[in-house]
Amino acid sequence: MSDITLVYDDDCGFCTWWADFFGNRSEFRIVGFSELTDEERERLPDDYEECAHLIADGRVYSCGESLEQALVRSEVGESAGSLVRFLRNFEDYNRFRESVYQAVADHRGDLGMVVSKTPPARQQSDSSEK
Repeated sequence: MSDITLVYDDDCGFCTWWADFFGNRSEFRIVGFSELTDEERERLPDDYEECAHLIADGRVYSCGESLEQALVRSEVGESAGSLVRFLRNFEDYNRFRESVYQAVADHRGDLGMVVSKTPPARQQSDSSEK
């Protein structure tokens, strides 16, 4: 079992697609908001449902930094790591990374029309209605 956990919105098709992307390219434990334990929830920021998080090395990486860390630590990490190290040389990189993350998050409904997967939270609610 991995000691790295990716936490995501499991009621979002776009987010589920990305969680699956990382799940297929890493040994991360993938956990949706609806599956968090009390202990995991305590480690996250109070507004944890606002973005994705990566729990690794005793730290919690949130929002854009969580996906940056997920890329670096996944199978695509070697090339992504070189790019991230290069980008960190620029003063505005962190602000840029977070603004890109927020722009994508703000349009995930639209982007979900391109890449999406049925979210586990919806699968669970659909099966409980039957």
